[in-house]
Amino acid sequence: MAVLVTGGAGYIGAHTAQLLRQRGRDVVVYDSLELGRREATLGAPLVVGDIADADLVKATVAEHGIDAVVHFAAYKAAGESVERPGKYFATNVGKANALFDAVQEAGVRHLVFSSTCAVYGTPQSLPVDEAHPFGPESPYGESKRMAETMLGWYDRAHGLRSVSLRYFNAAGASASGLIGEDWTVTLNLVPLVMKAALGRIPELTVFGTDYPTRDGTGVRDYVHVDDLADAHVRALEYLEDGGETTAINLGTGVGSTVREVVDAARAASGVDIPTVDAPRRPGDPAAVYGDNRRAQELLGWRADRNLDTIVASAWQWHSTHPDGYDTPG
Repeated sequence: MAVLVTGGAGYIGAHTAQLLRQRGRDVVVYDSLELGRREATLGAPLVVGDIADADLVKATVAEHGIDAVVHFAAYKAAGESVERPGKYFATNVGKANALFDAVQEAGVRHLVFSSTCAVYGTPQSLPVDEAHPFGPESPYGESKRMAETMLGWYDRAHGLRSVSLRYFNAAGASASGLIGEDWTVTLNLVPLVMKAALGRIPELTVFGTDYPTRDGTGVRDYVHVDDLADAHVRALEYLEDGGETTAINLGTGVGSTVREVVDAARAASGVDIPTVDAPRRPGDPAAVYGDNRRAQELLGWRADRNLDTIVASAWQWHSTHPDGYDTPG
């Protein structure tokens, strides 16, 4: 039997598909290639299509003997979602609904869902655990919360059991050196730091230097993408072993400041990365980091790679692939 990875040509999806294959699983990638890259699939079978195409989804499940789904395909830019909420609800909720219908009708009973800590909004307490109240502050976060709610009802109605994995800040690149983050489609801090290190932007803008943190800059919980991939595999195994539908945070349990990320990048690259200070952005909390005890308890998972390893792997990827997958081989 095989695993269908929707959005498997994107950043975290590609790393998860790679690890599933390394661990002996048959994998089929399903991706529209709107934001994903064919090269990131590393030769895995690829079905190009829309997750809302129920006939194609069902045909793919039948043809490849799919018995589990890992669902990444979604839009994920929180800022854009505030400006274009319809785009996010149409895809992250409406098309996800169509996908859930199609796969359960085709007999799939296990699904791992790519969710986000954005379902919590600004933390009321730290570290953030799964009992923290919902308070999404963008249509992106709200759309992921709604998809999680749908999955709870799909279990009750159809027996489609699921694990929703609420990531904190995914970063880094594969230890294989073959895949990494495409900075043309992301506004995340680590690739922006790499752009500054490689001279693709003149300087890194540091938004907010007067937060009540150890150096005045914002604190976030950075998790290596290979550690996230490992959590998805473990979540799938948890369901296959009879685990119940649930949601689990994926964080390191500690936070790093913006200046600490920049310093780690300077050490990895040997470049004195230029920065410029700017005022806080509206809505940015001072600190966000996750409680990972539930992941340890249910999945036996914890993040193995620290900030230095994350940044060094990102530098290795971006410095050898300055134009991403379009870099000449």
